Amino acid sequence: MKLTGIHHLTAVTADAPRNHAFYTQALGMRLVKKTVNQDDVSAYHLFYADGKASPGSDITFFDWPVTRERRGTHSISQTALRVNGEKALGWWKDRLASLDIAHQNVVERNGRLVLDFEDFEGQRLSLVDDNGAGEAHPWERSPVPAEYQIRGLGPITISVPKLERTARVLTDAMDMRLAKEYRIGDTPVHVFAMGEGGPAAELHVAVEPDLPFAQQGAGGVHHVAFRTPNEKTYQECWERLQSLRAPSSGPVDRYYFQSLYFREPNGILFEIATDGPGFATDEPMDKLGERLALPPFLEPRRAEIEAGLKPL
Repeated sequence: MKLTGIHHLTAVTADAPRNHAFYTQALGMRLVKKTVNQDDVSAYHLFYADGKASPGSDITFFDWPVTRERRGTHSISQTALRVNGEKALGWWKDRLASLDIAHQNVVERNGRLVLDFEDFEGQRLSLVDDNGAGEAHPWERSPVPAEYQIRGLGPITISVPKLERTARVLTDAMDMRLAKEYRIGDTPVHVFAMGEGGPAAELHVAVEPDLPFAQQGAGGVHHVAFRTPNEKTYQECWERLQSLRAPSSGPVDRYYFQSLYFREPNGILFEIATDGPGFATDEPMDKLGERLALPPFLEPRRAEIEAGLKPL
């Protein structure tokens, strides 16, 4: 499989208006697509990203009226967001404190400086210094200065009770490579890299056999998606899963990208998504996220769908 990094991560909120305020105002990200869950149109699907809605920069949320997540293993346990430099992390530590957002101190982990924090529902997040690697596309209307803005997704961490079966899927089926290992306290964490590697192209696997099974809910993560460049490489990914007789969704057209869903051995939901066509397919780049966007097959139901959604 040709996977080049993290494409997006989709989490769960039970309070869309407060979620919107937190990610656009406190974190300064851009709402690049306000749409609905295509499989459950009663729920918003909100996409927050950089100024150009770049693949690999968006954290997204389903809005469901559910209780809080019960933390545990068999889950996606932490989402990292990239910023540039130690100075940026110091700025963010002061900002989180000023907004009374739960956070830890800046520490070094896996050879990088990180700052762990949580949103108002306990969504486990971390800012990681990427040393300015790759492109940055600040949002000119962000309340965060351009030099400190979130640049995109960093490593995503999953929790499993045993490494072996998950590692086989990551390496043998998905062509990731085991790059290194580190520890958080007594917990071993294994770093699997894609493409050119680096913080935008890593999946970290924490082995935590003593934790209970997680129960998904608000403040938890629904799935993580990995980038593949185009329709050709996407088709190759689908053919690989077929050749391995791995259960999957089969190809799914999400209009803004093509998707393919399957679960690793612990039940964690993975998605493979194409980089294009992108979020400017149905809205001008300078107007992204300002109105409810619906894919063509849902457009005839607009009045019904809008009536069922709470204003942000």
